[in-house]
Amino acid sequence: MKRYHPLLVVLHWLLAAMILIGLLVGGPALEEIDNDHPDKMFALTGHMIWGLVIGSLMIVRLITRLRSSAPPSADAGHAMLNTGAKLAHLALYVLVFAMVGSGIGIAISVDLFAIAFAGAETPLPPDFDGIAARAAHGIAATLLLALIAFHVAGWAYHQFFLRDRLIGRMWFGKRAD
Repeated sequence: MKRYHPLLVVLHWLLAAMILIGLLVGGPALEEIDNDHPDKMFALTGHMIWGLVIGSLMIVRLITRLRSSAPPSADAGHAMLNTGAKLAHLALYVLVFAMVGSGIGIAISVDLFAIAFAGAETPLPPDFDGIAARAAHGIAATLLLALIAFHVAGWAYHQFFLRDRLIGRMWFGKRAD
């Protein structure tokens, strides 16, 4: 087998785009809007929906990954790099789920689900800075961005140094030799 399951390919690229948009646009855009501004709830609601969709798609991706066969592990030519790649892929799952979980934690702690989806008249707190889940959300976002950068660097290493066309495994085409 040379390629991943087609559903994994779709989910990989869809989630890559969604996660990057959520990290690079969602977080900074939300920080710029004061909590008492009327646009804040619209932006928060969209961010919450976006994050919940990412979490749902990640569950589908994890189930598909566990239930489908995969190509053999890639060989970077060094045991430490191979182990690092396996740990990095696991950490990508952990950090995305940490982002979703901490986002849910923020929402629960200030009753955002009721405010955003049930029309509760409860005002937002002046800021989210004192909420532990908010701190975890920020830390996970920073770590996830760094890990994505390492993931892209790993791709570049395989593509331009090893020239093993590893990216083809995460694209469409015939799965078996």
